[in-house]
Amino acid sequence: MKPNTVAPQSAWSKSSYSSGAEGNCVTTAILGRRIAVRDSKLAFEEEQGVLLVQARAWADFLGLVRS
Repeated sequence: MKPNTVAPQSAWSKSSYSSGAEGNCVTTAILGRRIAVRDSKLAFEEEQGVLLVQARAWADFLGLVRS
C-alpha cells in the first residue's frame, strides 16, 4: 500500500528515540487494530509501500525490543 492512501500525513508519528537531524527513522500510524509502519526517508515516494501489522503483533514486537 502507498503511504498516503493508508493514513493522512497527520496520523503518522515517529519515535522520540529517532534521530531527527538525519531523518533516519521509522514512522507509525495507528489504524484501529492495525499499525502502519513506513521508512520516513521514503514517506512521500510513490513507489514505496507501508507495512501493515496487527496491533497485538506490534505490541509483542515492541515488548521484545524494549527488553
